[in-house]
Amino acid sequence: MFPASLAVAKETLPLYDVPLMTHLILEAKAAGIRRIHFILSPEKSIEGTLTNHNDLHVVRQDLSRVLFSPLQDCEIFIHIQHQPKGLGDALATALHEIEGPMLILLGDNALLDFHASAREFQASQVSKKLVDHFHAHQVSTVGLVEVEREDVSKYGIVQLEGHAIRSIVEKPPIDQAPSRLALCGRYVFSEDLQELLKLYDYESYGELQSIAVQEHWMNQGALHGVPFSDVQWYDSGSPLTWLQAQIDHVLRREDTADEFRAWLEKRLED
Repeated sequence: MFPASLAVAKETLPLYDVPLMTHLILEAKAAGIRRIHFILSPEKSIEGTLTNHNDLHVVRQDLSRVLFSPLQDCEIFIHIQHQPKGLGDALATALHEIEGPMLILLGDNALLDFHASAREFQASQVSKKLVDHFHAHQVSTVGLVEVEREDVSKYGIVQLEGHAIRSIVEKPPIDQAPSRLALCGRYVFSEDLQELLKLYDYESYGELQSIAVQEHWMNQGALHGVPFSDVQWYDSGSPLTWLQAQIDHVLRREDTADEFRAWLEKRLED
């Protein structure tokens, strides 16, 4: 997203008029989370996200009040990952302040399972589904979305038997992919993560460190996958995918769909 992400963190880019990070925070809260850890690079700021703006709701009373203070009633922790060494290394910066299992959301991925207006805002339930599955089965659990054939080579792809993950292949060509089920940036990891990150260290595994940890659980029969159906997966990692996300989202929102569709149809006729 350069140069846009030099000016503003891609995790805080607006999805129409709601910051991406706000969607993620409210998704985590819907799963029962009240201790939220942000892992940032040294130059990344999300100060606006951390501030309660309840007093400004009067300016946009057409929106739900919750969108102006998503972190209300939450404990907030900030951690800095000084070098971009992948997901495992990022998580290691926070684990000294975490006990027990943890829900992990990648900040540039929104997974929305509703088509409501922002006035009647409903948080995505995908993380709650993962947390509920973890409580039921007590094994690390990852979220999965089935992607198009042409997109398989962009993601980590899994083989799923029932709930159990049997293999993980990172960015395979379609003819070598075990399925079209992709890891989608939602995880519940068990409390042994800290010790496993020492065993599967960055020096040996590089940015595939977190995949090595997941394969460890998989080989122990302790890694489950939960496929999400009827969700919109929006990624702010590149300009084109984010533009597509904006259009798709506006066409699904009750308060914007009709007006935008009419404009778009007219524009396409020109």
